Amino acid sequence: MNVYDFDKTIYRGDSTVDFWRHCLRRYPGAARALPGTLAKALAFRQGRCSREQFKERFYQFLRFVPEAAQEAERFWDRRLIGIEPWYRAQQSNTDVIISASPDFLIGAACRRLGVRFLASPVDARSGQLLGPNCRGEEKVRRFRSAYGAAEVERFYSDSCSDAPLAALAQEAFLVRRGQVLPWLWQGKEKERKA
Repeated sequence: MNVYDFDKTIYRGDSTVDFWRHCLRRYPGAARALPGTLAKALAFRQGRCSREQFKERFYQFLRFVPEAAQEAERFWDRRLIGIEPWYRAQQSNTDVIISASPDFLIGAACRRLGVRFLASPVDARSGQLLGPNCRGEEKVRRFRSAYGAAEVERFYSDSCSDAPLAALAQEAFLVRRGQVLPWLWQGKEKERKA
């Protein structure tokens, strides 16, 4: 099977940020969460809180969005066009998308694409993280939990934080602005595992 990151890999932007902007336009009251989010962003940048604590605070805007899971469907009505053409050309129903973005948001896109997915569990009503953020080593844990010892033929991502998952793949690729490039440090990662 082939495994893909989502944001800035097969989707041109950051789906969570784009969804947040979409929600602010439709539900201006969601801006009430912004001051606390900015304070938490500063704390995260200064190392005073974890990525999970920051993300959970950011997701508080969802409390002001009626039926956020349904809103995600409306979002993808317009934004699925942001899926990269190179991905559409090679897409398969055996693909697995693994993302740190909220599961209700990624799931709405992946169901339309007809592919499987793993993502960060987030309560669409409260914004609460319901489990670990699906990033870095957590992507490997989630993949192994869902698919056991299944082989990853090709892995695609825009981020070096995905090196643990890239190391599982027979081939790995780095995506930069829609361009698919070889994952140059792949050999070094595999040597360390051997």
